[in-house]
Amino acid sequence: MSESTSTSSFKPTVLQRVLEDNFLLLFLGITVPTVFYVLWGCLEVLALPLAK
Repeated sequence: MSESTSTSSFKPTVLQRVLEDNFLLLFLGITVPTVFYVLWGCLEVLALPLAK
């Protein structure tokens, strides 16, 4: 009896909830690299010397 109450009060950690949510993983897998490469591209453009 006490075993069933201990399993019902179990709360998964944030990392477990993130790793079990397929759509969240898909969203993060697309947006994180996109944001990274856009910021990297902006920094590269800003680092270009001005043409004379």
